[in-house]
Amino acid sequence: MTLTELRYIVTLAQERHFGRAAERCFVSQPTLSVAVKKLEEELGVALFERSKSTVQVTPLGERIVEQASRVLEQASAIKELANEGKDQLSSPLRVGAIHTIGPYLFPHLIPTLSEEAPQMPLYIEENLTGELRRKLRSGELDVIIVALPFAEPDVLTKSLYEEPFEVLLPAGHAWLSRKEIDRDVLYDEKMLMLGEGHCFRDQVLEACPTIKDHVHQPGNTLIAEGGSLETIRHMVASGLGITVVPQSATGSVHYASGLLETRPFKDPAPYRTVALAWRASFPRPKAIDAITRAIKACHRTINPQ
Repeated sequence: MTLTELRYIVTLAQERHFGRAAERCFVSQPTLSVAVKKLEEELGVALFERSKSTVQVTPLGERIVEQASRVLEQASAIKELANEGKDQLSSPLRVGAIHTIGPYLFPHLIPTLSEEAPQMPLYIEENLTGELRRKLRSGELDVIIVALPFAEPDVLTKSLYEEPFEVLLPAGHAWLSRKEIDRDVLYDEKMLMLGEGHCFRDQVLEACPTIKDHVHQPGNTLIAEGGSLETIRHMVASGLGITVVPQSATGSVHYASGLLETRPFKDPAPYRTVALAWRASFPRPKAIDAITRAIKACHRTINPQ
């Protein structure tokens, strides 16, 4: 039994497809298939049920895959511990962020962190919270930037800043005459929102009860088709509706002056808390401190008020 074989069965359990699992493991499909079969023979149990169209994990296989995931996580921790005596700011730092933070933070973070820790290469990734959570636990990412609440066993979090939400409006909208927007009137307009799976969508629905109460009702005016905040910004600029965005996403440098404008909410304004999360076993506290300082400096640049 090898760590490589354990990685194969964990990946296969996630993908439920030999081809996709082999692609993720950077091996050929026959190589992965033979290795999985070899491990099953060594253990004397079937881990997967195979058919022409699907791959299913057996009940016992699920328990073994779960244990294999823990073994891989600990193996990754051993590698990190081996580097503990080295310069903590010289090894690469693998950073993930949710889609509603990454595009607005990373362009500022990369040069800022380069000044803070010039010898530390930075690898970045944007993804949904659930996928970032999985990659953090598996050791594929060292630290992730998410919105609270975020709870995971053996994972530490540190609040970085609070970010208010604002209403994004197209040119000529009647609400531009208002200085502030009452969240209770949002349902009077055609709302554009992110699709399910995005934590920011859930935060907006939670903060705006009038939308949440009607989102699943037939005939509602809510459109939840945007795959990213930038897509939704284009839709607002085209006059298809309005939306709610975090303050860092309110810039309109890609549009002619006045094509998009924002208005703050009336108090108490909804907001989110942006935080850093990393494994408790991660042995590079100086790297965590460096990226924390860099992110806070970037936030002051993006939102100087």
